[in-house]
Amino acid sequence: MRILVIGGSGFLSGTITRRAVAAGHDVWTVTRGKRPVPAGAHSIVVDRHDSAAFLESIRAGGSEFDIVIDCICFTPDDAAQDIEAFRGIAGRIVFISTDFVYAPDGRRFPQPEYPAVFLTEGYGGKKRAAELVFESLASDDTPWTILRPGHIYGPGSLLGCLPMHSRDQTLLDTIRAGRPLSLVGRGVFLQQPVFVDDLADLAMGLGTDPAAKNTVFNAAGPDILESRRYYEIIGDVLERRVTVEELSISSFLEENPDKATFICHRVYTRDRIAATLTPAPATSIETGLAEHVRSILASREK
Repeated sequence: MRILVIGGSGFLSGTITRRAVAAGHDVWTVTRGKRPVPAGAHSIVVDRHDSAAFLESIRAGGSEFDIVIDCICFTPDDAAQDIEAFRGIAGRIVFISTDFVYAPDGRRFPQPEYPAVFLTEGYGGKKRAAELVFESLASDDTPWTILRPGHIYGPGSLLGCLPMHSRDQTLLDTIRAGRPLSLVGRGVFLQQPVFVDDLADLAMGLGTDPAAKNTVFNAAGPDILESRRYYEIIGDVLERRVTVEELSISSFLEENPDKATFICHRVYTRDRIAATLTPAPATSIETGLAEHVRSILASREK
């Protein structure tokens, strides 16, 4: 297949690019050229915020793509740009959205894709507005698929799924030193993390799956666990006991109202994926976190 990844040098986008190249696909990336893209991929260097240059760069090659996977679409303008640039030359646009589109105080348990109460402001609100641009397409000349992942983990990113230890570069050192972790609500909130390799494969698989055309999917992993258990598994890999001290929910939200999307259960249905031909994410949290921890330790030794 011919695959274009927008943002091909980041955590998720880089993983998609590497796995697509390894699978033998003809892979192209769109980046600003600030970081190297994975070996084997063709690079288009352009800033998507320069709309004219972006459109010219995409159209210059005169080629079609089986899948376009946009990992850095954050606003409705970005979504509209995708539709303009790839109408008629993309078999499918896959938009990586987020579970933060769901309003924290209106979630079901588990939360399906629809019905749902959605945010209208902030990061989640902008992502939802971008989704609506795709969902409102009247014609069928730009097919799309939308994925809503929760916490994404795996080699290439920092560990941590809950304040005050979210994407925490000092997390492993804190656990190794035996210092307690400060977790909001003692880490009782449920998580359903997805391993980055699984999410990358899901994006590529659903990108050509007939059952995924013009459909929204929760992109959650197979395991549901309390946030503190996530950290305990990391401790198991390090052979250290993890202790947790409580950070008041009310105090944290009072000081960080923009972080409310973290302070809720993040548990999702996966029925829609089960109805497609594409395998659902299957890497266990124990296996995935062990690989993630070991990748960080190995990088420190270089």
